[in-house]
Amino acid sequence: MSEIDATFKPFEKNLDFKKTLTYLKTAINKADDGELFLERSQNESFLFDDRKLKQSSFNFKEGFGIRAIKGERTAYSHSSEINNNKIKNAAESISFRNKEFDLINKNSTRLNNDVKRVYSNENPFHNIELSNKLKLLKKIDEYARQTEKNIQQVSVSLNASLQEVFILRAEENILNDIRPMVRIYVSVIIEENGKRESGSSGGGGRFNLSEIINEKNWKKHVDEAIRIAKVNLRAKPAPAGVMDIVLGPGWPGVMLHEAVGHGLEGDFNRKETSAFSNLIGKKVASKNVTVIDDGTIPDRRGSITYDDEGSPSKRNILIEDGILINYMQDRQNARLMNTLSTGNGRRQSFAHPPMPRMTNTFMTSGKDDPKNLLKDLKDGIYAVGFSGGQVDITNGKFVFSCTEAYKVKNGTILYPVKGATLIGDGPGAMKKIQGIGNDLSLDPGIGNCGKAGQWVPVGVGQPTVYISGLTIGGRNF
Repeated sequence: MSEIDATFKPFEKNLDFKKTLTYLKTAINKADDGELFLERSQNESFLFDDRKLKQSSFNFKEGFGIRAIKGERTAYSHSSEINNNKIKNAAESISFRNKEFDLINKNSTRLNNDVKRVYSNENPFHNIELSNKLKLLKKIDEYARQTEKNIQQVSVSLNASLQEVFILRAEENILNDIRPMVRIYVSVIIEENGKRESGSSGGGGRFNLSEIINEKNWKKHVDEAIRIAKVNLRAKPAPAGVMDIVLGPGWPGVMLHEAVGHGLEGDFNRKETSAFSNLIGKKVASKNVTVIDDGTIPDRRGSITYDDEGSPSKRNILIEDGILINYMQDRQNARLMNTLSTGNGRRQSFAHPPMPRMTNTFMTSGKDDPKNLLKDLKDGIYAVGFSGGQVDITNGKFVFSCTEAYKVKNGTILYPVKGATLIGDGPGAMKKIQGIGNDLSLDPGIGNCGKAGQWVPVGVGQPTVYISGLTIGGRNF
């Protein structure tokens, strides 16, 4: 048995490798590129809310998608049944209906199958009985209520999934990636003196479920959720106006992800609809700003060994010392922009074609002491938590809501504020960065990113950052 046949072994009952390869070559015979993407996935989830198990599910699905690319156009066909007949029909349905193109490059270089996996191959579900999982959820609920007497509601969600991916290319190269994922999330509502506020905390990544359900880990998330709710109970309405802001490390990197990261994806720049279009080699941020997208960090939520086109995941420098170096590319946009794939071709599932997407996107550490950055804040906001936001890719303009923020005067934190929103534009905000802390931190592993109706897991991160002159939406005093 050849190495390729061995890799294809999980589907040998339903598929004949040689026939499958023939069908793929038929589908992309008149195209520039393409692939067959096969997927098997399973997902288990629980929601324990208000002292009851409100939802539980276990799902298994499998399917395939065949893609052919010609220039800027994509033909895609998929099915939730994996067998030779379905693949043959899908391949025959792909057509561009115009002049023929040359066969895909027969001399295409074979990919390196020895890329080191960036996460464990273990089944994330672990050997834990269902009854014990339910007992755990109840135990978490009880711990929260014992810790804080004023709790009105506790909600705990627990998720585990395993995605197996097989990618076949016309050069007879097949790649296999096994992607575990786990996540725990705790939220609470506390009432004091007739006022109610919420707080939440969670974490996860590409590892075994046993790692996030150990007592030390889940207690940390319960305690953090309670702390945030208590902070919000003391919060005053946020002031409004243009002022300086210090962003905390870790999760606030979601603003970088949205306001800058999406603008650096190849498709937006090929179509020149991004605020960063045609700026390679130009200054787009303050001097010490370096932004990286890295899908090779072990166990992180956005990490992948191969992207969903079969390209190896990479550590890509996007902005270096304020200069735009590179965009994130899939194979199609890279070819059209006369460059190479950066390993960022990602898709939600077999039912979706890939597109340029982020993996783990973050700003690297600077040299400043985070305490000194806060001391330098004369009159502004210190923001350490964010919820949702909106971004216009064409100009980078954003609006983000803070879930935990503080009013600061002369370097001293005065009180927490509620209802603060950050308003600005990505390119402008990047040039207003005055200081970068030496405390780079990545998010706890809870992020998902939406684009064109597709959702994929991602990671974000940054050190403490001082930005001058951002607009804060709130209430004028």
